[in-house]
Amino acid sequence: MYKYVFFDLDGTLTQSEFGIVEAASRALAHFGIETPDRELLKRFIGPPLYVSFHEFYGMSDEDSFEAIRVYREYYEREGVYLAPLFAGVKEALGALRDAGCRLMIVTAKPQNMAEVVAEHDGVRGYFEGIAGPSLEGRDPNKAGLIRRAMEELGLTDADCSDILMVGDRFYDIQAAREVGIDSLGVLYGYGSEAELRDAGATCIVSTADEIPAVVLGK
Repeated sequence: MYKYVFFDLDGTLTQSEFGIVEAASRALAHFGIETPDRELLKRFIGPPLYVSFHEFYGMSDEDSFEAIRVYREYYEREGVYLAPLFAGVKEALGALRDAGCRLMIVTAKPQNMAEVVAEHDGVRGYFEGIAGPSLEGRDPNKAGLIRRAMEELGLTDADCSDILMVGDRFYDIQAAREVGIDSLGVLYGYGSEAELRDAGATCIVSTADEIPAVVLGK
């Protein structure tokens, strides 16, 4: 049984593609970049925005920050509210809380926006805290955020065997391995089974309903 469970937000708790894809499309259109394949824009789900604009579209620092400004202009006004929970998520969180697990959100989404999403979707009360980057965050590695969540709970490396990171992308799995904790990959999000296995996920599930059984060792 794991005593502490860290959840990614976008693609793990919330189906966040609607607001993110629209915001990304608007930001790219600002630079004259057409995006007829909306599926391609789902790659914005996971990494920090700077990484997405800089690496996926080769934007300079100046253009990346301008794209982020346009993105957030829409996202903070409307898109942030277009992120419904995946089926079974609230029930899974309730089961874990009832079993005495302590829960945290660990996300690459700016912390202030993560707070808005969690409150809007009615799940903020399940979590003791949220570890997310500042608005200026550029680092795609979530290991530092996991360590920050550990610190907030008063945990050290001696507690690593009691901690599980739950996520849908390789960013989550790689960060967990770097810190030395187990990881659970979820297939209902935006990553593939091959991606999660290649990253070294300890376990993989298909639905949110399966999460409590893994956490509680049933």
